[in-house]
Amino acid sequence: MIHRTVDQMRVIDRKMEIPHEGACCDRMWSDPDDDIQGWGISARGAGYVFGPDIADQFLYANHLELIARSHQLAMEGYKYFFGQLLVTVWSAPNYCYRCGNVAAILELDEHLNKNFKIFEAAPQDQRGVPAKKPAPDYFL
Repeated sequence: MIHRTVDQMRVIDRKMEIPHEGACCDRMWSDPDDDIQGWGISARGAGYVFGPDIADQFLYANHLELIARSHQLAMEGYKYFFGQLLVTVWSAPNYCYRCGNVAAILELDEHLNKNFKIFEAAPQDQRGVPAKKPAPDYFL
């Protein structure tokens, strides 16, 4: 795995299908793992798992204090890893209508104080039916 900086990550084209390998795939599918050091093989079949040493190196190289990410279910809406070097924020309540999880939004104030807004899924009888819209080109 190549060490990436924030500047290197910014040049990745955001308007593309996620490839099955490479930097964009790694960025999308890699997950933190409290039980390892370095890099490991991901059970997802794409990306990697990484330990606290990798997160610490990334933060140091980019002069950052926190990695905030998503793309991994967090039953309480958010979950810290590696002390508080990294937080996963999950914004889909009751994911796939079956997980029973709450969701969260991370709010930062002007002093970078963190506040999590927690919310639950709307009850079934209060959900509206989404308007039928044609699928965007990138789904075709």
